Amino acid sequence: MRDITGCVAMISGANRGIGEAIAAALHADGWALSLGAREPASLEASAAEYRTDDGGPAVSLHLYDATDPEAAERWTAETIAAHGRIDCLVNNAGVAYPDAFEDLTEDTLDEMWEVNAKGPFRMLRATLDHLRNSGEGRIVNVISMSGKRVRGTFAPGYAMSKHAAMALHHSVRHLTFPDGIRCTAVCPGYVQTDMTSGFGVDPSIMIQADDLAQALATILRLPNTASVAELLVSTEPETIA
Repeated sequence: MRDITGCVAMISGANRGIGEAIAAALHADGWALSLGAREPASLEASAAEYRTDDGGPAVSLHLYDATDPEAAERWTAETIAAHGRIDCLVNNAGVAYPDAFEDLTEDTLDEMWEVNAKGPFRMLRATLDHLRNSGEGRIVNVISMSGKRVRGTFAPGYAMSKHAAMALHHSVRHLTFPDGIRCTAVCPGYVQTDMTSGFGVDPSIMIQADDLAQALATILRLPNTASVAELLVSTEPETIA
């Protein structure tokens, strides 16, 4: 396992759900954090437990709205000002509408495209030079099993945006490999979060966000010679895994 002392991770959508769990896990592992979310108050509350002055890894909080075309460059500049470096980018911010095809509107589709596909694209463009400078940069794209397959008629618009995000992931993975950057796409099934609470799925069979975060923390400690391109996690048998 590599030493991540002094390394800085940026995590979008860090105020709840998967992003909140990843932030807590990485901070416990020794990462300094730059956390972004579009709800500053809830971000402050979610980080209160470990954002202390006890000498632990530094934590900075930032306003980040994936629908704002300028947000990625602004947050990246703020992170460099606060921490001086960027070693890991976790593209976690996402939005899901489980609308059936007949109910899917272009406005809803546009929002999912903006947040789930264009948001990571902008963040990658903004941080790439800094990740290259790290020498052992890491990129984590939180996708979904919906970026790997389409399940019947469920949420076609969401699946469209996540398939686009997966294409972006693999494109950047190949591009940045010679620079020492390693990219992992995290593709969970149903995770017990606020986002999935209205999906009508029994919470007892859902993945726990903390378990997903612990698996990712382990992957981020691996050296460059042990790259994990995709992490597929599900609570039920899948035809692709």
